[in-house]
Amino acid sequence: MSGLMSADDIFSKAESAAVAATNPDEKAMQIDYTALKANIRAALGERKVAFCHVNKFLPEGYEDQGRFNMVLLTAGHVVFDMVIGDSYFRYDVVSVGQLDKVQLIDAVWDNREKRREDPFMSLRLMHGEEAHLLLALDNEERASVVAFAGAIAAARNPEK
Repeated sequence: MSGLMSADDIFSKAESAAVAATNPDEKAMQIDYTALKANIRAALGERKVAFCHVNKFLPEGYEDQGRFNMVLLTAGHVVFDMVIGDSYFRYDVVSVGQLDKVQLIDAVWDNREKRREDPFMSLRLMHGEEAHLLLALDNEERASVVAFAGAIAAARNPEK
């Protein structure tokens, strides 16, 4: 499997996402990047990451926890859902084999703020009462979600 990412590669993606996570009317994120790098290294250890999706907008239910989240799939088929905020870092870990349900939604949502309907895609990874979401609102994000869904499907249900 080529293109695998290390913990330091994931930190670089998190750092870039943190810069992009601030809207013009918001105070810039106040992240201790040294601590964030240490947290990501501690979480991933020597694991190699095959897929990384950054949610530019926090999924519903995450709002009080951070400004953005990243969902990772390791080469060993383990999902990490990392939530990052100003002074907040947490992650959930679940093996692809432990997922109860995988659901991909390609639909349209009613964007009341802009008074139009906008396309979206979401990948919902469920286990027990927990759900981990990957959201896509544009074509680049959509490609990331589709690739992630394909990797999950291949790991869960390999063709014989």
